[in-house]
Amino acid sequence: MLVEVKIGALIMDPNTNTPIVVLKGIDSDTILPIWVGAYEANAIALEIEKIVPQRPMTHDLLRNFIVQAGFRVSRVTITDLRENTFYATIELLDENGGKTTLDARPSDAIALALRMDSAVFVEQKVLDISASTTAATANSEFDDETVPAAEDWPDLIG
Repeated sequence: MLVEVKIGALIMDPNTNTPIVVLKGIDSDTILPIWVGAYEANAIALEIEKIVPQRPMTHDLLRNFIVQAGFRVSRVTITDLRENTFYATIELLDENGGKTTLDARPSDAIALALRMDSAVFVEQKVLDISASTTAATANSEFDDETVPAAEDWPDLIG
């Protein structure tokens, strides 16, 4: 089952100083934090703020190529979570309705989805794995004040 999400926040992890994209369910209380690289976070932030750089960035170049080649991004899906690594796909449709699916890092897929005004989805199994991993980490390595519980995430989103 797929859960449609939007970007709920772009925040910094205070412990690692690493950017986190927080995905929030559109029709649910689903919250999924994904740690991303600084360059990818910047690409996402620029598009959220609608800041146009003087020259096309990598994700802008990819968007331009996709459009010029006659494709459109129908959706982006966060498909898996293995060994603390998220996986995603970008689904392209050609002018005849033919579908092509590309493997991608979630951060790149999200940055492209923002530029293409495409829907972002998360597989339910990813949400289940993430929830169980967060719970196990919170119970084993940290005290309750270090790692926010899942029900506390909505308070972090502005």
